Amino acid sequence: MYAPFRGTLLGIGITGATVAALAAGYFRSPRRRRYPLHGWLGMIALAAAELLLWRGIEPVPTYFTPIVWSAFILIADGAVLALTHGSRLHNAPLSMARMALLSIPLWLIFEAYNLRLQNWIYTGISSNWAAAMFGYAWSFATITPAIFEGADLVQALWPARPANPWTISGRAENLLAACGAACLIVPLLVPRRMAAYLFGLVWIGFILLLDPVNHRIGLPSLLGDLAEGFTGRLRGFLLSGWICGWLWEFWNYWAEAKWHYIFPMFQEAKIFEMPLPGYLGFPPFALECFTMYVTAAGLLGWLRRVA
Repeated sequence: MYAPFRGTLLGIGITGATVAALAAGYFRSPRRRRYPLHGWLGMIALAAAELLLWRGIEPVPTYFTPIVWSAFILIADGAVLALTHGSRLHNAPLSMARMALLSIPLWLIFEAYNLRLQNWIYTGISSNWAAAMFGYAWSFATITPAIFEGADLVQALWPARPANPWTISGRAENLLAACGAACLIVPLLVPRRMAAYLFGLVWIGFILLLDPVNHRIGLPSLLGDLAEGFTGRLRGFLLSGWICGWLWEFWNYWAEAKWHYIFPMFQEAKIFEMPLPGYLGFPPFALECFTMYVTAAGLLGWLRRVA
């Protein structure tokens, strides 16, 4: 029998080790400058949120998730600025605001899938409709910026070395896109009792579908990076998925308004609220955040295409 308490302790240990690795990388960097004010404000907000959650002082327990993720964005951005002397909030605050706004409808795509697949539910949400919608919108607005800031931080801490270029043919790109489309369509076509087992296809479908399209039309893409021998972005987003995944589940576990996973597998073996295999989904989800944002921002004219 799997002990929930033991799983929680394991989760705390892994989350703590992940944060410690980031902190160690930061303090060992010879390139860092003075940590900026907005990063300190993020740390203060995070500490205050933890204290007020522990004391049960509303509205922090209800809005704990968006508060701590807003704080994370400030903290990570501050570290990137100190390490590289440039960051998204410092150099392009309007672009970050757009990213936060676009993050809401991008995440709602996954909520739409969940209406059929029924993989998670929310509890502890405010009974006031306006307050609940505000909480949802604020929470969803932090998802994409947090993933991007996490990737920036990884690349600032551990810059990638040039690698051998790796390219695939146009036919192979078409095959990847077709496989991605199939991954996204199949869960909607099979009976609902089977669809509940297929959310993993959704976690990879948008990568396979959209990254070849982004590459083909000259937008930033993982395939384009690999063709130039640059692996930093791929590694950065994969590790950002790991970092954000553990922090998402760690902070969600203690929050009053939270999500619970109800998919019909491994419910007896959880770390925090997430069944163990679910953690494998966070790295590809980070890649999806990248590809989906690039596609959407490109369509809106927010990203410049490379000829």
